Amino acid sequence: MFEKSTWIRLPRSVVVGHGVLDRVVDAVEELYLDGRPLIVTTPSPRELAADRLRADFQRAGIDPTITTVEEATFSAVEDVLAAADAADAGYLIGLGGGKPIDIAKMAADERGCGLISVPTAASHDGIVSGRGSVPDGDTRHSVAAHPPLAVVADTELIAAAPWRLTTAGCADIISNYTAVKDWQLAHRLKNVEYSEYAGALSQMTAEMLVDRSASIKRGLEESAWVVVKALVSSGVAMSIAGSSRPASGAEHLISHQLDRLAPGAALHGHQVGVASIVTEYLHSGESGEWRRVRDALAGIDAPTTADGLGIENEQFVRAMTSAHGIRDRYTILGDGIDEDAAIEAATTTGVL
Repeated sequence: MFEKSTWIRLPRSVVVGHGVLDRVVDAVEELYLDGRPLIVTTPSPRELAADRLRADFQRAGIDPTITTVEEATFSAVEDVLAAADAADAGYLIGLGGGKPIDIAKMAADERGCGLISVPTAASHDGIVSGRGSVPDGDTRHSVAAHPPLAVVADTELIAAAPWRLTTAGCADIISNYTAVKDWQLAHRLKNVEYSEYAGALSQMTAEMLVDRSASIKRGLEESAWVVVKALVSSGVAMSIAGSSRPASGAEHLISHQLDRLAPGAALHGHQVGVASIVTEYLHSGESGEWRRVRDALAGIDAPTTADGLGIENEQFVRAMTSAHGIRDRYTILGDGIDEDAAIEAATTTGVL
């Protein structure tokens, strides 16, 4: 007897395009959210968009509260929960990059209220996914939470964000290319449940960015449009899968280990992008697709080497050989790879 079931939580509304920050109030009304909103942001997005967003709500007869977080920490989640209680907030709005959106996402999940995601940078797929990422000492925790009820991504704001944030978002999507291969490998060798639909969606999204990397240019708002849609697609794939598997494999394990060995050296998206070059080589060898991955990253001015990340060669090799112990997730790294094999892969692909 077939008894399988699943519960897929997806954003109800996704609004992407030029000047759509003004549509946040409309998105809230469409969701029938009640009460006063709490806008969770960081200093730069607050200066850039928070006052404008507050004015939009005030014109609709709603007076939102704004709280600013400095770092993505578990204590910041507690601070947001306290601010939500003090304001008697009915729902939260995460405004900014990955940091405030992740914090708001986890606070909304804990509070049991709705969340609207309003990214001002396209640095990673956390803007729509059901997971939050929080550093804690020398490690980083990926915490499950409900995805946002709506995503409102103003490409005018995102195109004006530092270019390195956009290239980090692109690299994060390109790394899905090898994440899906790791998921398929775990399915074949460890009987890990695999979703053909989620896997195909994630892979198609990565392929799209690889194929269009040459057209993604600094200062071009259409580039922000392409990247945001890809990030949304990646987040939806994770929601369908019920895990981060469609977008997180060995390349993410290596990145998490780099966070321990060289904290703050590079952006998450850039780290997983470089790591995906070597993990593609491990999957397919010299004749594999690693050159396409590397060339796509180079085409958007994202790093393709350890040096480009600001990380020493020895640290990168150590991350490759020890990343398998980060979490219980089977990938091409298996139970660990030999140091000579790591050096050979990283040297052949030009990462070292």
